This record gives sequence, structure tokens and C-alpha cells, in this order.
Amino acid sequence: MRAKTPSIVLALVAAAACATPEPAAPVVDLSPSTWQADYDTFMAAQLVDRTSAGVATGSGGAVTVAYNGLAARAGLEALKQGGNAIDAAMTTALAQVALTAGAPISYFGIMSLVYFEAATGEVHTMNAEWNTVLGEDDPASIPGGVDLMTPDGIYGSEVSGRTALVGGFMKGVGAAHERFGALPWEQVFAPSIHIAEDGMPVSAKLAAQFAGRRDDLARLDETRATMLREDGSAWQEGDVFRQPALAATLRSVAEQGTDYMYNGPWAERVAAAVQAEGGKMTVEDLAAYDVLWDEPLRAPLGDFEIVTNRPPNAGGLALIEAHNVALATGMVDDGTWWESADALRKALDSTQLGLINFIPADTLAVVYPGLEITDASRITPEYAAEMWARMEAGARLTQWAPAPEPRHSDDVVVIDGEGNIAAITHSINAVLWGKTGIVVDGITVGDPGSFQQAQIAATEPGGRLASPTETGILFRDGEAVLGFASMGSGLHQRTFVGLMGVTQYGMTVDEAINAPDFFFPRIDPTTFQTTFRVIAGGFPAQVLDGTGYGYEEVDFADVRFGGEGIWVAISRDPNTGELRAASHNRNNSAAVAF
Repeated sequence: MRAKTPSIVLALVAAAACATPEPAAPVVDLSPSTWQADYDTFMAAQLVDRTSAGVATGSGGAVTVAYNGLAARAGLEALKQGGNAIDAAMTTALAQVALTAGAPISYFGIMSLVYFEAATGEVHTMNAEWNTVLGEDDPASIPGGVDLMTPDGIYGSEVSGRTALVGGFMKGVGAAHERFGALPWEQVFAPSIHIAEDGMPVSAKLAAQFAGRRDDLARLDETRATMLREDGSAWQEGDVFRQPALAATLRSVAEQGTDYMYNGPWAERVAAAVQAEGGKMTVEDLAAYDVLWDEPLRAPLGDFEIVTNRPPNAGGLALIEAHNVALATGMVDDGTWWESADALRKALDSTQLGLINFIPADTLAVVYPGLEITDASRITPEYAAEMWARMEAGARLTQWAPAPEPRHSDDVVVIDGEGNIAAITHSINAVLWGKTGIVVDGITVGDPGSFQQAQIAATEPGGRLASPTETGILFRDGEAVLGFASMGSGLHQRTFVGLMGVTQYGMTVDEAINAPDFFFPRIDPTTFQTTFRVIAGGFPAQVLDGTGYGYEEVDFADVRFGGEGIWVAISRDPNTGELRAASHNRNNSAAVAF
């Protein structure tokens, strides 16, 4: 996508006339055919869920992902062939979507990026998250809902094109590459196009997802033809799933740029598909979309400085707030959160403040009268100390359920050899394709509006919706030392655990990931009593009981819909340049390095 200006072309011509020609630049080819052996190995590993964090070390570059280790290997190839952290991150993210059949992530989903540019020492943040629809004038009446607390409720309740929002993922890929990428634009698509065309074996997990959504995927002709077998049945474990329509679309974007999706044929088709289901999205909505580049949000975190996205991203505020409150509680002095009931209780209380992002200001004023709760105040230690004092006095957003009777619940990070760091989170913000089940030319369109009606109502039509993603970079003594990203319904809790482990307990990134974690809590919709959830067997019973709070343990197989969060990270030693990458510890993730 990056073209030489005429002045640069003339300079190159003049230099060629009076100097010995430089050796031709190596041809870049990220197609898996150039790294076939590793492609086959990593494709086979897609079918296996790990039980501990993937770890990789090196100095030339490293990539880690929350899901789909093959995508990380594709990103590593970008680094090996001369690309930088942005090239690798975008290559990885594009491959991730193809490998998931667009179910939990989508090319029409969202992306947040935090990028450290080593040559300048600057951090850049990009928001390519949801835009609301210009013509939507009654957000409160948008149909649907998602109940993540019950097995039946997670798949949503109603079909409606009004639940679709304008996603910026592909526009974000283009903007990031245009500003910072080094490899040819079309090459970052090579692995994802290959995956879509050549096909991939259906894992047990993907087969279960196809089966769970079979009726929704069969509702529309194009979705049925794209996502189900020819006879309308769900794909089974061991089948080879190919996505020819998606491959054609990706090739068009690779050849024509992101305008193909936002100002061209695909924009027309997606608007028509959404309108056919009662939605109000138009081609003007897509044409008006643009990414937001901004200065990062910075705050001290003990001996570190955390750098993340600022509003309209809401996750950065929440993660800084939670860590400051935890430090105000004296949690670290109590020991680790899986060995000390006091430390775990304080960790639960600190992360529960993330609900502030979703509670109206007038309600907050009732719970915390006189306390200034603003974007500026929430990142200060003074606010944290006052908030903790009020919480100790009984002012809580929700009340924890009493303890039971004693008894024995996609991300990409890249660092290249120059020290550039790219951390991204991207999502479809829907549960596995979404209830409406719209697919246009192989690209999935989710239903993120089905559970964000209040947030949409608080955002001007065509405006940028607040997002809870928590992605960032840690600095120490002025040096960038760690990049991280998180995802999942419990991303706030998981980010808290990961960062506390590294910054306050001196853990490596993989030690922090493998440490016992707690999930997004279950909140009773009628009483608002709150029950915390943990991975089964991760905590001693006396620690859980000792909190005094009600809890439940989630089996390993149920964590995806049991409120788990995912946090991945890469650390960099500024003295030696050694990289240490760690991936998630409960799925087909991977960390790779060279």
C-alpha cells in the first residue's frame, strides 16, 4: 500500500546513474509454501489444547497469541523475511480470523493497537473499534440479548440486522501497515489466503461450535453455503473446512486496499445484507469509518509505567484503576492471591471496580457521594486510596454473595529485533458468529449491538463506541520491557493477575500466566449478589473459603463460557535484547521466537 513519491523515484534514478547498483532486495514471500514443514507441524498443533503457557525465547523477534499457534508462526515468518513488529502483528491477526472461521473474531470486527516505535522512543495508539450506525435513532429498542451466565443464554435471543455495528478491523490493518509496515501490503495476506483456500482440519472445539450454531448458520442462504456442509449439516471433527469465498475477498483487499471493503463492492453487499434483516446500516456508514490515532494513556504502576489506549477505549482506565486500588489495599504484603485469602479478597474487590465503565454517573454518585469519578481522577493514587477507604466502609458496586459452607470457573503481541513492540486485541464482540448469522463473501458480521444497547444510546450516531479492551506496554526506567494484550469476558481480571504477577511479585510472563486466575464473576440479575469464579483445582479450598465470598469452580472444559480471561505477553531485557514470549495456557495458542 505504500507507494514511492515522485521525488524519491527521481533520487533513486539519479543515484543509479553514478553508483554501482545495490544488490537487489530479497523477494518477500510469506506463503506457507516457503515454510511448509513448519506450516504442517503448526497446523497439526491447532487440534491440541495446551495445559500450560507456551514459552519461546530469542533475540531476533517473537510473537505470541491467545489462540491459534499457526497464526503466530505466520507472523514469525514476516519477521524472518525482514518485516517489523507491525508486519508480523497484522499477518498474525489476519491468519487468526481465517483459522477460526470468523466465529470469535472477524475481518469486520474491531481492533485496538498499542505500538512502541524503538527508533523514536514514541508510543502510538490506534482505535479501530465499533462505530454506531448513523441511522439508528432508538438504540434502547435494538432487539436481543446475551446471557453469559447461563449455558442456554450465551447464544443470544433475537435475530436482527440492527444488532450489527460498523467494525474497523480491516481499516485498522490498513492504517497500521500504511504508517509503519515495511513488507509489501499484499504479503501480509498470503498466509490467511492460503489457509482459506487450502482448508484446515476441523478440531473438536470448532466442530462443537458449528454444531451449537448450526440452526443460526442455516437460516440465511449465503451463510449456509459458506459455513455448513452441502447437505446443511454441521462440519464434523476431522473434516477439511475450506473458505473459497473468503479467499477471493481477501485477495481483492490485498490487491485493491481496504477501500474494497469500506468504499467498494463489499460495502454495498454488507449494507444490503444488514438492511435485509431490518438493520439501518448504509454504505455511508462504512465510507465514513476511520481509525483514531491518539496519544497514549500513561500512569505509574509501582516501579513501572504502564502505557495503554486512552478513551474512548475504557479498558485502559479500568486496568490502571484496579492496580492502583490493589496497591492501596496492601495486597502485595499479604502474599500471592492463590496462597492468601486476604490477598485474593483484595484482588477481587479491586477488579470489581471495572463495572464503573458500565454504570450510569447518577448511580455512581449515589454509591460514592462526593467522590470525583472522572477519566482523569481514576488513574491517580489519591483516588485509589479514597476509593479503597469507601469500599472498606461498605460502599460497593455489588455485594458479594456469602461464602458457602466449607468445601474441599484473540490477542497478538510482537517484538522484533529492533525492539519495536506491537500489541493488539481484536474481536467480533459476539458469541460465535452471532445470532443473526450474516456472512458476506466469506466475512462474518456479528451482533455486538445485541448486548450493548445502553452504550450505543450513550454514543452519538456514527460515533465510536467505548470498548473494554486492555492492551499496552510496560516501561521501566524509561525502557520498554513488556508488551501485553488480553481478551475474553474476564479480560479485566486476567490482565490484573498478569500485570500484578510481573510488576509486584517479580514473575516472568509465563509464570504470571500459569499462576491460578479468577474469572469474570457471576452477578445475579435480581439481587445483584456477586459470586466469583475460579478454575477448578487452581486454589486451595482454605484460601477460597477464607475470602468469605461465595464462589464456584469452573471445569477446564467449560472455561470459554465460564467467564475466563486471556492475557499474553512478551518481555524484553533492555540490556541483552533477550525476548521471552508466553501464550495462553488453556487452548491451541503458541509463542514463537528466533
